[in-house]
Amino acid sequence: MSSKDVSIPPVIQTSRGDTQLATFAAGCFWSVELVFQRKDGVLQTQVGYTGGREGKTTYGEVCSGTTGHAEAVRLEYDPKVISYTDLLAVFWNKHNPTQGNRQGNDVGSQYRSAIFYHTDEQKQLAEASKAERQTKYEQPITTEIVPAGTFYAAEAYHQAYLEKGGQCAAKGCSDAIACYGI
Repeated sequence: MSSKDVSIPPVIQTSRGDTQLATFAAGCFWSVELVFQRKDGVLQTQVGYTGGREGKTTYGEVCSGTTGHAEAVRLEYDPKVISYTDLLAVFWNKHNPTQGNRQGNDVGSQYRSAIFYHTDEQKQLAEASKAERQTKYEQPITTEIVPAGTFYAAEAYHQAYLEKGGQCAAKGCSDAIACYGI
């Protein structure tokens, strides 16, 4: 019998009228979450699944490749402290956006690179940043820029996984992030 908490937490929303949501997929969601947790102005993060078929899903189903979902991080941020452009820079610097359905040793469509925009302004900024970032690569960037659809929170044991494993999630922390399996 597993001791993992497989309960599903509620999906985060904006907690104040002056905050916004952002959603990114850049490979395994554990390390993506941790890099954003460390940023001033990011108020909360949540890992989950989005970009695939409608209906609740599980980690096992997403890993099977049958749901079409990407492992993603949804976050609430204060745009007076960190801009969406700054969040995009964190996203681009976190991964290699030319690898298609993989990041490093993680292979499958659930590990694809994607920006799920919540507003038209986010879409415009994402498209401009992708065009600018493309100048740094010989290979084409495969990052999808698509509307944010339904976000399904991952099981509780996935939330803040690397932080719970002892890695620093403090604001401003620059320790190397080590991603490891369950």
